[in-house]
Amino acid sequence: QVQLVESGGGVVQSGGSARLSCVTSGTIFDVNTMGWYRQAPGNQRELVANITRPNTAAYADSVKGRFTISRTTNRRTWYLQMNGLRPEDTAVYYCHANLWARGEPNYRDYWGQGTQVTVSS
Repeated sequence: QVQLVESGGGVVQSGGSARLSCVTSGTIFDVNTMGWYRQAPGNQRELVANITRPNTAAYADSVKGRFTISRTTNRRTWYLQMNGLRPEDTAVYYCHANLWARGEPNYRDYWGQGTQVTVSS
């Protein structure tokens, strides 16, 4: 069974940096899209950054120039480097993938359990 596990959250001071990791497990045939979403209290879950084929990164306007998404060559682990953090970046961050796993007839979406990032002012 495929799992996505995030790590790297915590409390960071405003202006500081943090790096999130998403590690996949299970038998995965192919990863189509990988990325990060976040959800702050009272808000809807929103896309932060993702990588689509062949290797195109896209970012929410609010994080452009501050966050960088990257991945390993085998597309099984990806990261979110967050610099210049602001209090408004405080949220639960979820990793997401659209992938094809053993036992599944087609690609589908998978989510991690989320990791809290709190930026103190």
